[in-house]
Amino acid sequence: MSRTMTFSALPKTADELQAMPESALTSPFQTACLTVLALLRYEQSPQDCLDMLNILKGIQPMSAYETEFLRDRLGGRGYIPRSFLAGTSPKNNYQPSVPYCLTLEETPYSYAQEGYVSLYVRSSGADFPRQIKLRTKGKQWFLWEQFLLTDIRLPVQEDSRS
Repeated sequence: MSRTMTFSALPKTADELQAMPESALTSPFQTACLTVLALLRYEQSPQDCLDMLNILKGIQPMSAYETEFLRDRLGGRGYIPRSFLAGTSPKNNYQPSVPYCLTLEETPYSYAQEGYVSLYVRSSGADFPRQIKLRTKGKQWFLWEQFLLTDIRLPVQEDSRS
């Protein structure tokens, strides 16, 4: 099963994220989608990104390691999270179309571990989908870990081979 979520605007702050209907976090798809939207903010404001991710993580905030990992993976690579949005490609330097659309997929093994779910999102710069793992607590789903930030094909404007 896959689910596509559409947004006319992207959240810029934790308050804007919390004002979105998806922030109820009652579905793993909502939490996974908001994770990508939070990562999109890193390029303009690392602190806003971290604040949003901390909301999505619930009572387990971002660790120093996770924060450092984001800095290492996203510094100068804002195109990586953009690559998950519809309309992007290395040829258009990963510029998404508006409204912003994000498709998440589950597999037959997504719910193999009780209390957790793994959802997948495709990057237009990678050959295989990337995983977001979520955990349930009560009636909400929280970000457990994400495997979204491995390298992808360079945007044309940054690829010296082009």
